[in-house]
Amino acid sequence: MSIKHALIVDDSATMRNMIKAVVSEMGFTCITAQDGEKAFRQAESQRYDVIVTDINMPNIDGIELIRMLRASEHSKFTPILVITTEGGDNVKAAGKEAGASGWIVKPFNPDTLKRAIAKLCGMDA
Repeated sequence: MSIKHALIVDDSATMRNMIKAVVSEMGFTCITAQDGEKAFRQAESQRYDVIVTDINMPNIDGIELIRMLRASEHSKFTPILVITTEGGDNVKAAGKEAGASGWIVKPFNPDTLKRAIAKLCGMDA
């Protein structure tokens, strides 16, 4: 079985660490970034099996990051899961239009995150 890699993007260190702990339990090697700008550089330097991103971040927000990732040869087909406090239909629509693969609203249960990632990556939950 090959090692799976996840990129976790959130401006909150607490949230990054919590998501990383859950995703690491699933057997992923996790790289983190605190904003979309750093995340995009990471995504250009390595391929990921899944990218988990927040929406509200400094420099480049999650919606713009998703657009940039979808335009990149490295990540145009990578599953992108959005985890955000934004539950509004307009923000969800913007995320879907940009190319988000899934959406979880904070606060969330770790099992919900595991199930979403398993589904996006074709794994058993």
